[in-house]
Amino acid sequence: MWLRRAFYRWMFPAAVVLPLWLMIGWGIFNAGGWAFLWVLFIAIPSVFVGQLVLTLLQRARPSARETRTASWWDVLGFGVWHALTIAVGCYPEAWFPLLLIGAIAVALALFWLMLWQLWGEARTAGPGIRFLGTTPRDAEPEPSRRSPADADVFIIREKPDAGS
Repeated sequence: MWLRRAFYRWMFPAAVVLPLWLMIGWGIFNAGGWAFLWVLFIAIPSVFVGQLVLTLLQRARPSARETRTASWWDVLGFGVWHALTIAVGCYPEAWFPLLLIGAIAVALALFWLMLWQLWGEARTAGPGIRFLGTTPRDAEPEPSRRSPADADVFIIREKPDAGS
């Protein structure tokens, strides 16, 4: 339980710490000028925005808000993604492309995992939450707004409107 709580609390600070690590790692491991441009214009914004979006999707789930803990799927997904992001920030020449592709693939999978968990909780929430085009399974169809007596009433205008 403490690990899930720690991951829940770590999500927003991670949006700042992980991009900062990419910049610090560039300086420590002497990655070069082109890597600096990549870090500055691509890596830092994408990791920052990606972490914020994933964190907000996680926090949108009712179970995460109520218990203030991440799910085990969250711990696994974020743990792998953060480990790969930290490894990318070490800029190993031989492993860099593989680590970068892995980090991107895990981030995309984590996005779909967050949506899947959110959808699953919203679907089981009952009649309190409804999405467009969905109705509760046991709901009766809505009765017609016109009663049978209204069908026998006709309105006939004797004089046309002055504006027509």
